[in-house]
Amino acid sequence: MQALALRPQPRVATSDNLAVLSEALRDEVNLAVWERRLPLHISDYAQCLLGLGEPLSESLTLELPDPEATLDLDSLARRFADIDGHAAFLADVAWLVRAFACLLDARRIGLRLRRLDRAMCPRYHVDHVPLRLITTYAGVGSHWLQEGQMPRSRLGDPAAEPKAVPAGQTLAPGHVALFKGEKWLGNEGRGVIHRSPDVMPGDARLLLTLDWLA
Repeated sequence: MQALALRPQPRVATSDNLAVLSEALRDEVNLAVWERRLPLHISDYAQCLLGLGEPLSESLTLELPDPEATLDLDSLARRFADIDGHAAFLADVAWLVRAFACLLDARRIGLRLRRLDRAMCPRYHVDHVPLRLITTYAGVGSHWLQEGQMPRSRLGDPAAEPKAVPAGQTLAPGHVALFKGEKWLGNEGRGVIHRSPDVMPGDARLLLTLDWLA
């Protein structure tokens, strides 16, 4: 118990420099956010995809036995391959997968791509995973809390949640975030607290998540 009490308070690292993602490997960092600007042609593709109003929910398990392994993403969003920018979108997803795998020396990645027209997880919560990459290609991004902005003992209790989303604690389209969960070694009781954003009627978001499976 004494060792736990001496652990530094979890903190968030944000920057417009890609290198900030490596901060997630630090014991005291439970969220690292690369505030990247999404290339316009990829942003346009995502907006066009959402504009069709068609459902999209796809999952892939990607095996990466070595850094040079070929990534087969041809099936991803195949129904939308005729939209300009599809190839660039797939290339961006592949780059994120490789960067995530390289950072963790991962051999298996779980990928999910979804069109969402409602809040998937509207209550503040923590993830019971080691590390999850989250990026929103179009639409409003996830909200997160600094340590101490909500009692962990009251997660799931609407009365304990902040009345408003704290300023500067919402991911913008294109931002790439590494959310450290409860199953990261040494991070028990320190997973970053976050939630899905409310989605206004008629709006939607295009969300990509990557999970470290092995």
